[in-house]
Amino acid sequence: MKNILLHIFIVLSMSLACALPAYADETGKNEFNPVETGVTSLSIAPDARGASMGDLGAATDPDANSQFWNPSKYAFAYSQAAISLNYTPWLRKLVNDIFLADVSGYYKIGSSDNQAISASLRYFSLGEVTTSQDEGIVGQTLNPYELSFDIGYSRKLSEKFSMGVVFRYIYSALGFSESYAGDQNTGASAFSADISGYYTTYPIIGRNECQWSWGWNISNIGTKVSYDGGENPAFLPTNLRLGTTFMFPLADYHTLALSLDLNKLLVPTKPRRSDFADGIEGEEEYITKLEDWRNMSPITGIFKSFGDAPGGFKEELREITWSLGAEYAYNNQFFLRAGYYYENEYKGNRQYFGLGAGFSLNVVRLDASYMLATAQTSPLDQTLRFTLTFDMDGLRDLLGKRR
Repeated sequence: MKNILLHIFIVLSMSLACALPAYADETGKNEFNPVETGVTSLSIAPDARGASMGDLGAATDPDANSQFWNPSKYAFAYSQAAISLNYTPWLRKLVNDIFLADVSGYYKIGSSDNQAISASLRYFSLGEVTTSQDEGIVGQTLNPYELSFDIGYSRKLSEKFSMGVVFRYIYSALGFSESYAGDQNTGASAFSADISGYYTTYPIIGRNECQWSWGWNISNIGTKVSYDGGENPAFLPTNLRLGTTFMFPLADYHTLALSLDLNKLLVPTKPRRSDFADGIEGEEEYITKLEDWRNMSPITGIFKSFGDAPGGFKEELREITWSLGAEYAYNNQFFLRAGYYYENEYKGNRQYFGLGAGFSLNVVRLDASYMLATAQTSPLDQTLRFTLTFDMDGLRDLLGKRR
């Protein structure tokens, strides 16, 4: 029998949007129109540090999890190598078996300390799902999941500027078959790439040396993903991230970093029937636009994502999300973080505060974050993240002392 898409789409949608009423303008037209993508788990921040500052990291100091935020930062990493383990229980207010697990790391290569290779592995489990057939008969028991593996390379092009590239394989196992006769859906695969840049400088303000960094990352430029043989392909969540961080000393051993990130999905807005006139002509125009959207290539979609919103420039601005965060550090060993994430109410309404702390020793650093959504009905409220990072330089020094 024909393969069908599992209705896990509802769960994934809730993971990236809150429970919302219908927003309408003075004419009664519904203005709620989020950008639709496939494999939405790729947009979930994996690490506690970035999440605690409101989901940002384009220009913060490099760490083991820069692969998600801006891989070009690895070229400026202080340590020779590091690896990070991340775990996030997801949608705990709804279910108790959905989680995101991530492993990320890098290694500096060459003798000039100006290039690095990096990699990450993400696994997003949607728990156990049992389907049902007619008359309440229990069907299949499934364990849907999404995973991705990527490898990157970054290099300094000058003393202050670096660039990086990442190549990614994506596998999404959300589909299933109505038949037990061997016609089982094996999931959907996709490939994507990232390109990024990072610039950092050290201005002198008063008698203090500060650090001012800028970063950008265009992620998930790649193929579409489809669960039904290509009949209804979905765009990957191609995203443009721009950010800046300014870090300055408060006193000896005390520093404060302030960061701002802006994001925009480089995915064309799906046409809606309500955006066209009533009658046959409106229906025909809508069908034509919908077919154009379905057949659009991912590269064309990137350029079409600017200026295609039915609400014009006003709606284009709504598609930009922003994050504002701060990180206090004492002797680079103890950290306190806070931030805020904002998404327009018509584009998903994800609005929440992030709080977090971290403690670092020579070898290991432990970070944790906690999310407080502004809407009590948000399934993202009270989300926890945990990160454990191992510094290879610290480990090498420790082993050397023991010898």
